[in-house]
This record gives sequence, structure tokens and C-alpha cells, in this order.
Amino acid sequence: MAKESALKQKLADDLKQAMKDGDKVKRSAIRMAMAAIKNAEIARQAVLEDGDILGVIAKEIRQRKESIEAFKLGGRMELVAIEEAEMAVLEQYLPQQMGRDEITAEARRVIEEVGAESIRDKGKVMPPLIAKLKGKADGREINEVVTELLG
Repeated sequence: MAKESALKQKLADDLKQAMKDGDKVKRSAIRMAMAAIKNAEIARQAVLEDGDILGVIAKEIRQRKESIEAFKLGGRMELVAIEEAEMAVLEQYLPQQMGRDEITAEARRVIEEVGAESIRDKGKVMPPLIAKLKGKADGREINEVVTELLG
């Protein structure tokens, strides 16, 4: 049997604590994240490593952001508050996100390493850059930065 991931164990411990404390928001957010992790493990037929778990949590946060926008448009402010609270809980599990300047600096390094010169070379830049920044930066923002630099 594979060793349990440290992040997964922390989620389980935090869920137990949230249940003891009666913290419904934290309990709900962690349960949904753990369900998403379990679904990802079933889909891949493998136990996820911490890096993959961070990706699942980041995806859950993105979904919360999209829900918040939809609820704001629909005037459902009570649901906006719930989603924002759950998003705040999940963000505690992600490493500090990189700023755009840091992403740009890292992108410039990778562009130089692979010798990319135009937007046609984007396919050479993205895989190593995303691997370096996994869990530290949003993929959409990485894509925007690389497009700007090579465009």
C-alpha cells in the first residue's frame, strides 16, 4: 500500500477538528475537496501525490470563483458569502501564489533555456514552465504571460 500523502493527512486531520469545533464552512469545504481528490484518484486509478492534490484544490478554488461570479450576477449574495468562505478555507492549503512579476521572470528564464523566439515556440516553453510553477501559479496566468512575452 502506498504511503498516505502528507497533505491528504492534513486535510483529514483538519476535517476531524472542524467537526469537533462545529465549523460547518470548514467541514463542508474540506469534505468537497476530499471528494474531488478521491474522484481524481479513481479516474487515474492511482493514489495522488501532494503536487497533484494541490492541483485538485486549485481546481476547486477556480470552481468557487466561477460560482461566486454566477451568484453575483443572480443577486444571490448569501451564496456568494458561503462560496467565499469555503474558498478562503481551501486557499490555506495552497502554497503562496506567485505574483505576475515572478511568473514573468521565471517565464523569461525558461524562454531563454529552450531558445524560444516566437509564439510558434510556445509549445516548447509551456511544459517545463508549468512543471516548475505547478501549484504556485494559475495556468491561465502562466499562459497569458508566455503569450505576451513571445507575441
